[in-house]
Amino acid sequence: MENNKATIETLNDLVQINNDRIKGYMNAIKETKDNDDNLVAVFNNKILESQQLKSTLAEEIEVLGADVENATTVSGAIHRTWLEVKAAFRGHSERSILEDCEFGEDAIKKAYQTALNEQHLPAYIRDILNDQKAIIDQSHDEIKALRDSVVELNPQQS
Repeated sequence: MENNKATIETLNDLVQINNDRIKGYMNAIKETKDNDDNLVAVFNNKILESQQLKSTLAEEIEVLGADVENATTVSGAIHRTWLEVKAAFRGHSERSILEDCEFGEDAIKKAYQTALNEQHLPAYIRDILNDQKAIIDQSHDEIKALRDSVVELNPQQS
């Protein structure tokens, strides 16, 4: 029973960080210049990805007999507020948006790794989380590659 409760808590934590990720990419879309349809498409794909991950987690929570906590994390809300303040001062360049997205990808990777380090998880849940972490790792690498491909001119270099 105690393991069941701990598993539900772990899964709800991952639901919440996926909610953070969705909100983060929604904010990134708002900040992206209108003419960058490719970047908006990438961000929309990440939103869809997290919605699918979250749906799988929610099914498992319900099978375990609990309710899904469909909120965001406090740290996610604080981070989004900080990004808004930072953006007001430095603008919304493509590189800065991608850096912020990569930061979010780092956070969700860490959350999944923390969950996988939990000893109480049943093997079938661990398998689900390993599959989801592989998706998250691939997304992180995609965002990082996009960030690395953006060259910004430093005003001091021109």
